[in-house]
Amino acid sequence: MRKKKIFNFLKHSGFFIVFLTIILSLAGLTICGQGLEETYAPIFYFEAEETCYPVDASYHLDNSQLKCIEELLEGTCFYDNIYGTIKDDGVIKHYESVMNSYDYTVYYRTYEDFSTGATVIQYWMFYAFNKGELNQHEGDWEMVQVVIYDNEPSWVGYSQHHLGQKASWSNVEREGNHIKVYVARGSHANYLRGYSGKLGIASDIVGANGKILNYDDYILDTLEDKDWIDFSGRWGEVAETEAEAIEASILGQAGPEGPKYREDGEMWDYPIEWGSSLFESNDMLFTLEWFLYNFVLIFVLISLAIIALLAYRIYRNHKKYGLGPRLVSMLYINGINLHSIGNILCIIGIIIAIFGLFNPWYVISYGVSGEGITDTFQTGRMVDLLKFDGINGLQITIPGTGGPIPMGSFVLPFSLFIAIGLIFLIIATIGIPLSKKLGKKYIWRGIRLIIPFILILIAIMVMGSVIPTSTVEAGTGTNYAEEILSSISASPFGGQSTTYVSLEGINGQVDVEWGLGLGGWLLLIAGIVIIIAGVLELLSKTQFFTTKIPVKGKVKKYLQVPPTQQAENQTSKKSTKQSKQDKDKSIYCTECGGQLEENATFCIKCGKKVDK
Repeated sequence: MRKKKIFNFLKHSGFFIVFLTIILSLAGLTICGQGLEETYAPIFYFEAEETCYPVDASYHLDNSQLKCIEELLEGTCFYDNIYGTIKDDGVIKHYESVMNSYDYTVYYRTYEDFSTGATVIQYWMFYAFNKGELNQHEGDWEMVQVVIYDNEPSWVGYSQHHLGQKASWSNVEREGNHIKVYVARGSHANYLRGYSGKLGIASDIVGANGKILNYDDYILDTLEDKDWIDFSGRWGEVAETEAEAIEASILGQAGPEGPKYREDGEMWDYPIEWGSSLFESNDMLFTLEWFLYNFVLIFVLISLAIIALLAYRIYRNHKKYGLGPRLVSMLYINGINLHSIGNILCIIGIIIAIFGLFNPWYVISYGVSGEGITDTFQTGRMVDLLKFDGINGLQITIPGTGGPIPMGSFVLPFSLFIAIGLIFLIIATIGIPLSKKLGKKYIWRGIRLIIPFILILIAIMVMGSVIPTSTVEAGTGTNYAEEILSSISASPFGGQSTTYVSLEGINGQVDVEWGLGLGGWLLLIAGIVIIIAGVLELLSKTQFFTTKIPVKGKVKKYLQVPPTQQAENQTSKKSTKQSKQDKDKSIYCTECGGQLEENATFCIKCGKKVDK
C-alpha cells in the first residue's frame, strides 16, 4: 500500500512538474516576446513645413462618408473626408483645427514567419492627407518594419510610395534599439537619412528640421483588435464614376488601401518577401545622397575657394607685371583689329548666354483629343509635358495636376553654375598681357557652354531605350509610349508626330511636338561665338600693355603693344610720378625677368649672358 501511494505521488508529481514546466515555458516565451514593439518603436523626424502627423485612424472615420462605386468594381467603397477634396487644402486645415483632440498614434503588429524563423515588427502610420510633390490624395498609410532573427535585429524595411528601401541593422540610425525614421514632407515616404530623397523621380523633401516624435510622444496601439482592419476599400476619396476612378488611380489621386491590402496584400501577408524585394541601401548610396543634398553648398564653397585662388594670382601678377590700365583684358578694344573684334565677340557671347539661362533649354509638348477621353486628359491645346531649363531643372507635367512638377535629383540650379562660370571668365582675364593666353580662356569657356547642349541631345537620343516601354495596350498589340518615344529619339533637334489611339471605348489622337527651346539655342550660339573670339585672340598675337618687367620667357618681336595702348601707358605713367620712373635706368634679364646690376655682363639668377 505504501509503495502504491509513493507511485501515485510520483505519478501526479510528474504530471504536475510537466504541467508547471509548460506553464513556465509559455510564460518565458511571453516574457521574451513582451515589449518587442516598445523596444524597437521608431523615432520620427519631420521636415519643417510638414502639416500632417501620424494620427488615430478614427479621425478619418469620424469625419468621412462611406461611398461605393458599384459600376467600377463590385463592392468597391471608400471613406471620403467631408471637409475637403484632393484639389484643395480643406482636409489639412480641418485636421490642423482638431488635431489636439486626437492623439499621435502609431499602430503595430507582430508577424511570425515560420519558413525563415523570423519575427517581424511592423509599425503602421495613418496621415490625414498626402500632399506630395508628384501626387496628392486623402488619407495615407505608410509602414516601417524591423526583422528579427534569433532575438537579434537583422534588417529593416521602409515604405516609400509603392516601393521602399531596406538596410541592414548596422546601417540604421537609431537611439539604442529605437530606429530613426525621416519622413518626407507631404508624401510621408520613410527614409533612412535626413538628407535622402534626392535620388529618383519622387522629388521628396526630407529633413530633420521640424517636429520630432519620440517613442514616448505617441500612443503605440495594436492593429489586432481593430474592427476596421478588414475594410477592403479606400481610405480617401476616389471618384464618382468609373472613368474618373480610373483617372484617379493613374494620377495617384485615389485614396490608399488599408494595411491589409497595400500592394495587393504583400506588405501584410508576406512582409519578408516584400522587404527582401526592396532596394538595399549602403554607405556608398548614403554618401551620394549626402552629396546631392548638400550640392549647392559644396558648389558655393568650391566657387569661393576658386575666387580666392584667382585673387591671389591676380595680386601676384600685379606685383610682378602690373595689371594694365584697363584691368580686364577683354576691354582692350582699340580699332578694327583681330584682338578688338575677338573681345567684342566675347562680350556679345556672354550677353547671349545670360539670356539663355532664363529660357527653356528643351521642351516636349502634347495635345490629346478624341472620343471617350474625359475632361482631365483632354487638353484642347498643346501643353508642356516635359520642360528642362536652368532655373527649375527637369519638370514634368502630370495630367490633372496644377502645373509642372520638378523631378527628383534633377532639380539643380544649372543656370547658377553657368553664371558663376561666366563670372570666373571675367575675373580670370584681369591683368592678362598676352592675347594668346586670353584666347585659350575664351575657347575653353565656349566649349563648356556647349557641353549642356550636347548632353541634352544625347539624353533625348537614348530616352527611348532607357525609359521602360514594355507595357502594350491590351487587345491592340501596340505600344503607344514606345512609338512616341522612338519618334522623339530619332529626331532630337525637334519635330512633331501624331499617334492615333484606339482602345475599348476610346478613339483619339495624341499630338506631340518637341525640340530645343530658345535657351538651348542661345547657349549653343553663345558657345560658338566665344570660341570664335578665342581663335581671333590667338591669331592676333598681341601684347595688351607694357608690363613692369618683361613677360617671363623670350618675348617675340611680333608681340607689339597697340599704339593707342602705348599712349595710355604714357599718360598713366605721368599721373603716377613718371618723372621719377624716367630716371630709373635699371635693366632686366630677358630670360628670367630679374633686375640686372649696372654694367652687368651676365644675370646672377639664371646665368644668361647680357647682350650689349
